[in-house]
Amino acid sequence: MKEVSIVGLGLAKRVFQVHAAGGDGGVVLRRKLSRGQVLAFFAELPRCIVAMEACATAHYWAREIGKLGHEVRLLPPAYVKPFVKRQKNDAADAEAIVEAALRPSMRFVVPKTEGQQACSMIFRTRDLFVRQRTQLINALRAHLAEHGIIAPQGIANLTVLTQVVEDDNAGLELIVVEPARLYLDQIEALSSRIVSLEKALRSEAKSSQSTTRLMSMPGMGPITAMAIEAFAPTMTTFRKGRDFAAWLGLVPKQHSSGGKQVLGRTSKMGQRDIRRLLIIGAMTVIRWACRKAPPENSWLARMLARKSRMLVAIALANKMARSIWAMMTKNENYRDPGLAAA
Repeated sequence: MKEVSIVGLGLAKRVFQVHAAGGDGGVVLRRKLSRGQVLAFFAELPRCIVAMEACATAHYWAREIGKLGHEVRLLPPAYVKPFVKRQKNDAADAEAIVEAALRPSMRFVVPKTEGQQACSMIFRTRDLFVRQRTQLINALRAHLAEHGIIAPQGIANLTVLTQVVEDDNAGLELIVVEPARLYLDQIEALSSRIVSLEKALRSEAKSSQSTTRLMSMPGMGPITAMAIEAFAPTMTTFRKGRDFAAWLGLVPKQHSSGGKQVLGRTSKMGQRDIRRLLIIGAMTVIRWACRKAPPENSWLARMLARKSRMLVAIALANKMARSIWAMMTKNENYRDPGLAAA
């Protein structure tokens, strides 16, 4: 058998597809493996490149296969799709992974550590509970609105609904009050779980030097800092801050042709969790600036005078992303640009 240079591994729950190619790109081996056979197969294989799509369980397999001495490359699934020939099946996917991984200009995903995935699990769990709590609050508001009880949006106004449900003089029938109390109990249980998860995130953020450095920036809280720690690769992966901002999707779409540059809306082609949190943090900075009035002739004052708040928030989030890259690569805390210029 020819020497194997690169292996494309199609990940699955039980049956994995292997496509091995030689140095000239020719097919050496095509095989299906069960889950228990994967590590034994790569343990017997001479050191080579192992390429996989960056999908579910990919980071786990990247760590385990990397321990066997192989060079692991994770590819975004969107970059693999153009190399799939005609029909979609496991064998064609594994072959497409090999073809994409051999491209000299291909971009790869950095495998995550166990610590990063542990932090991401806490973050994702909190995010899930927040969404479930919001669904319950909206459902309760909608049900009570059918009985003439209207409450403003937001968890801060939940006390209004609670007072109405517990008020015997509100005119609600018992068949309505009992399900409403179930909603309130479930909302309270989720709120307590969210608080406990936020405490865990804050304690983790305080124990890490990098997250403490990130929190020195205005608009950067412990949850955003932990999201960057969990989901972002090492900042040395990016050549400059603009590359990190583009990786987050905080850059406009391009429809340029013939030397004419045409820019559209924000691409949103990147890490959505960090991007969302940076925009929320930027909006918080803008609200405080509008209350206290930003310094005259500052970048924020000029932008707020000409543009809408949401557009300014996205632009500020872009600046925050570039500052994050500079802080992490230079190991420095945040410095106010106005004070630095003075």
